[in-house]
Amino acid sequence: MGMININNYKEKKMKTFMQTKETVTRDWYVIDATDMPLGRVAAKAASMLRGKHKVTYTPHIDCGDNIIIINADKVLLTGNKLEGKKYYNHSRYAGGLRTRTGKEMLENYPVEMVERAVKGMLPHNRLGRQMYKKLFVYTGSEHPHMAQQPKEIKVGRE
Repeated sequence: MGMININNYKEKKMKTFMQTKETVTRDWYVIDATDMPLGRVAAKAASMLRGKHKVTYTPHIDCGDNIIIINADKVLLTGNKLEGKKYYNHSRYAGGLRTRTGKEMLENYPVEMVERAVKGMLPHNRLGRQMYKKLFVYTGSEHPHMAQQPKEIKVGRE
């Protein structure tokens, strides 16, 4: 009966917003890890590094913000993770496996422990490595990024 006019379909424009790397605006945020579980801090940081909290989130673009985590030495490991959780490093030589417990990592290498938790929650590709560069972790409550006027973020059950 009725013919469909193909010209009407050609006039329609794409409505989905796709962000480009030129249109990305990055903010600075501070997460205080004092008495917070490691997984909750890392999950919040990883999500914000990816930019998933923004309405302009685009999966193939690094549209996340810069994240500063302070008081990494006061982060909590719940349950039996102080003795049961193991961190492995290998020198790539025979017999070069080095194992550390969660307690050793928290006492001696708290920054590395938090960084490894966040890095494991980011994509494991070039884009994830680019996002990881925007993470800054410090043991004390002081950080050298006050000039960027970072905003405080609360982490918890939302």
